[in-house]
Amino acid sequence: MSSNLETEKNVTVDGAAVSTETGKLKRSLQARHMSMIAIGGAIGTGLFLASGASINTAGPGGALVAYGLIGIMVYFLMTSLGEMATYLPVSGSFEAYATRFVDPAWGFAMGWNYWLNWAVTLASELVAASIVMKFWFPDIPGFYWSAVFLVGLTLLNVLSARAFGESEFWFAGIKVITVLVFLFAGTMLILGVGGTSPGFANWTVGDAPFVGGFAAILSIFMIAGYSFQGTEMVGIAAGESADPEKNVPKAINTVFWRIMIFYIGTLIVIGFVLPYTDENLLQNELHNVAVSPFTTVFKRAGFTAAASLMNAVILTSILSAGNSGIYVSSRMLYSMAKTGKAPRLFAKLNSRGVPVNAIYITVAFGLLAFFAAIIGDGAAYIWLLNISGMIGFIVWLGIAACHYRFRRAFLAQGHQLCELKYVAKWFPFGPIFAFVLCMIVIIGQNYNGFLEESVNWYTILSVYIGIPVLLLAYAGYKYTKKTKLIPLDQVDLSRHED
Repeated sequence: MSSNLETEKNVTVDGAAVSTETGKLKRSLQARHMSMIAIGGAIGTGLFLASGASINTAGPGGALVAYGLIGIMVYFLMTSLGEMATYLPVSGSFEAYATRFVDPAWGFAMGWNYWLNWAVTLASELVAASIVMKFWFPDIPGFYWSAVFLVGLTLLNVLSARAFGESEFWFAGIKVITVLVFLFAGTMLILGVGGTSPGFANWTVGDAPFVGGFAAILSIFMIAGYSFQGTEMVGIAAGESADPEKNVPKAINTVFWRIMIFYIGTLIVIGFVLPYTDENLLQNELHNVAVSPFTTVFKRAGFTAAASLMNAVILTSILSAGNSGIYVSSRMLYSMAKTGKAPRLFAKLNSRGVPVNAIYITVAFGLLAFFAAIIGDGAAYIWLLNISGMIGFIVWLGIAACHYRFRRAFLAQGHQLCELKYVAKWFPFGPIFAFVLCMIVIIGQNYNGFLEESVNWYTILSVYIGIPVLLLAYAGYKYTKKTKLIPLDQVDLSRHED
């Protein structure tokens, strides 16, 4: 496929040929962009801040078990996505796969919910960025910083896909370097360089290494899952990869091991250096850099400006998440507009091959959610965030289901695995394992709420609200379009873009 913009005079939408100015996305993302997009999506505040709370909740051993299992699940999800994205590299990714391989109604529900997920995430990152800036500029209203960052991120996305890729490459690079320095400094502390080695003392204090039993590990599943969310972005970016058959497999193969080393290595260092009862780990404050385990370890290693350093890194993580949120949500909306699942105006590209209308509506919705956070008690905003968090796991579950159906249809229609440029290993165990574990995490989001003497249905509904939102979208489209589960022999395996 050409890397230049190709004007597409007529496309079919809802069965009718219409004149458009949409064209095609430019394939300008290189292998290094693809790798860093996936790494950047998974390394953020979940690692820099929530890792300490995870160890405090389940102990160093419990945290390792939880993050290890979730990491294995993410590996299978990434290989499943890699097989499909290499075969059919489209910007809509799993929305297009769900439409082709499962049921158009499921594709509609996944697409719109994924857009909502990242549009709300954009708003939450604007709030987080304003809080972080108060560390240095406490007298300047946070609203001004949010406005500055939103304008900057919007410009990066409007310029070109390459501008997004370059900015994400450097955002992710800063995070990777920080983690590597942290692992080095922590290892030196463990070995006793510059002081007394803690040995295994922190792995045996109190109830360590496992605290709270299986229930605590289950609760860490959810935190770990949130931390890893964003790795699926590589599937969306495949639609603008310069050489998807080469770059997507390379990104899939290298990203998992890097992420696992970063996460597992970080948890091991924290577990050795800090006891799970450390007062900093007890303070589970989302944006308080002072209680970040990274800050604590850096201080013990002699970095006097540790708090400022980590504040800058966390700000980078927040901007990276907002940057990615605008990108993936606009590409999902563009893809749905191309197939008639969203208004046609969102399929329009500018001269640089960027879906500007899809970007503008995403930014506008993010602004609405942002105002919901700063006006009133923020209850509506909390509900939106819960929808966003739940959708992330539902999308993963959907990816596993899509791959299971794709592989079965591929073989049922007489194809051979040797035809695939990238083959996911351990099929069907991989997608089945990922599907089951995602289901466990989804159901267990707030299982304690059902065990209380007086069940708080308001709290339970606010946590699980993402499920009915998804089901309403699915049922509504299914009823109006009369769709059905696609038989395996009728699954569309053609490699054209819709």
